[in-house]
Amino acid sequence: MITKRDYYEVLGISRSASVEDIKKAYRKSALQHHPDRNSGNKEAEEKFKEISEAYAVLSAPEKREMYDQFGHAGIEGSGFRGFRTTEDIFSSDIFADFHSIFESFFGETNRSIDLRYDLRISLKEAYTGTSKEITMSKNETCTLCQGEGAELGSGTQICPECKGKGEVIFQQGFIGIIIRRTCPNCGGAGRIITTPCKECHGRGQVKESKKIVVNLPKGVDTGSRIKIKGEGEGGGKGVMSGDLYIFIHVEEDPFFQRRDDDIITEIPILITTACLGGEIEIPTLDGKSRLQIPAGVQNGKMFRLRGKGMTHLHGHGSGDQYIRILMEIPVNLTKEQQRLIQEFSKLETEKNNPFIKEFLNKFQNRDKEA
Repeated sequence: MITKRDYYEVLGISRSASVEDIKKAYRKSALQHHPDRNSGNKEAEEKFKEISEAYAVLSAPEKREMYDQFGHAGIEGSGFRGFRTTEDIFSSDIFADFHSIFESFFGETNRSIDLRYDLRISLKEAYTGTSKEITMSKNETCTLCQGEGAELGSGTQICPECKGKGEVIFQQGFIGIIIRRTCPNCGGAGRIITTPCKECHGRGQVKESKKIVVNLPKGVDTGSRIKIKGEGEGGGKGVMSGDLYIFIHVEEDPFFQRRDDDIITEIPILITTACLGGEIEIPTLDGKSRLQIPAGVQNGKMFRLRGKGMTHLHGHGSGDQYIRILMEIPVNLTKEQQRLIQEFSKLETEKNNPFIKEFLNKFQNRDKEA
């Protein structure tokens, strides 16, 4: 006599597992051990039957309660004998809700198609947040027949595809699992249209151009995605509308570089300002600001303006703005300017140029060590 393993152990779940936990565990294991993925593998086939039996019991409230109280003996006493073959599994009641178990894997739901729209915005708009009106050409539910697809008052006939049952049994997905699904010919109604709607010609949908307002929060970045529920393709009879996904693309800015939520700005300054110091005007994303430059500032020096960056999209506060100083060397000098610089060079000492002195010392020490 073969001793059966505990059903909770088979699915790798606790005895307090929820219905959703049971479905997730079964889906994961069923996809791994399905016969179509393991052709000729008897061990995988037995495992598939075992996990399907565990799911059949634990997913049914009455069977689960009986099992929790009396174990396998209680289930056998109720008349359930498990599955002898994989065909028994595919034709059993546990696959009546198969589509809900594997829905996220196959991506099929009882609704229409989701749509994508790529929206380009400026960095300034990403900083302030904005509303954009876009125009979408998409299928909408026919208003004349309300998505029925038939003229009002017209009759229907039994669907030849499902013979009036409203569902069909077929194979779907790359592993060829046999499942029960709503009949695609009649949409689950069991009957088909005899006189199609003149507006939508029986589709239940019409092509329309629609304006949609998209509200973008502060701090969005390239790759950010906005979901607008129900603004995808319109559904026909018994089918929900899909969703619209807005993919954001933030354009490059001539003054500001974005690094996550920080902003970097390169500001050129006069050599005299670098030497003597002074106050300069700098651009920020919300206007102009002033920055005090200390005397003797070096080329490439970074200054930080706290809170002047992008708003944190998924948190509080903002990033910072960094100002990188670029000292501009004068060009096209007049003779007088050249003369004054030459006079200045005669007055320079090592104290005026500490970095040059430090570099020369390191270079000389390197030659001595060599």
